[in-house]
Amino acid sequence: MPGPIQSIERAAAMLRLLARGSGHHGLTEISDSLGLPRGTAHGILRTLQRVEFVEQDRATGRYRLGAALLHLGTSYLDANELRSRSINWADTLAARSGQAVRIGMHLDGAVLVVHHVFRPDDTMQTLGIGAMLPLHATALGKVLAAYDPDLSAAIRSRELTSLTRRTIVRPAALERVLAEVRSAGWAGEAEEYMPGEASIAAPIRIPGGLVVGAMGISGAVDRICDTAGRPRPALVSQVLQAAEAVTRALAAES
Repeated sequence: MPGPIQSIERAAAMLRLLARGSGHHGLTEISDSLGLPRGTAHGILRTLQRVEFVEQDRATGRYRLGAALLHLGTSYLDANELRSRSINWADTLAARSGQAVRIGMHLDGAVLVVHHVFRPDDTMQTLGIGAMLPLHATALGKVLAAYDPDLSAAIRSRELTSLTRRTIVRPAALERVLAEVRSAGWAGEAEEYMPGEASIAAPIRIPGGLVVGAMGISGAVDRICDTAGRPRPALVSQVLQAAEAVTRALAAES
């Protein structure tokens, strides 16, 4: 049986991205959100334009869905689906890292925790499923915002709440951080959300590159970060591997 055609998967991911939020995105936003080279993204957009699936605003150069696709469904995975397809990898990540694991997706300007695996020790812990976390102060939120241009713009346009002395509240500073997330492929934070706590997260993608969720670990800052306050490379690697495993599983099931 023939395998999936990558260019079609990428085109479908672009259409889903354009169906989100304002639905008006520039070439750079689209390529960054999907992790594609600019030339590749431009070639796909030109093809979609020729078949009238995408339109380009002549004044701004930004892209939007074509008239034939204005009613395209915008949701690929709901919370239950994302949880069910990620749960095994989350359990494995908790066991390997020794930290609590959370899976999140965007909902109403925040991170909705759809799955939470306790830290594998005997300490008292509170189940966090259903919790709403801030986008700008958590690793999960930074991942979701970094790969969604509309979400990133919405965060920068509003007043950011300072939760600790380390919380990033200046829009320009946050934008620099989100650019670093896109470049590195993962996000981290230390005491930005809660004093003494830190987290690391990586994106979960569907075929074509669209980010639909994030998976990460959280715990005491001295266990997540080194003495310089940087996320420990071994933990970063474990989080990336787990998120990539979920991404591969989603591709295999599509």
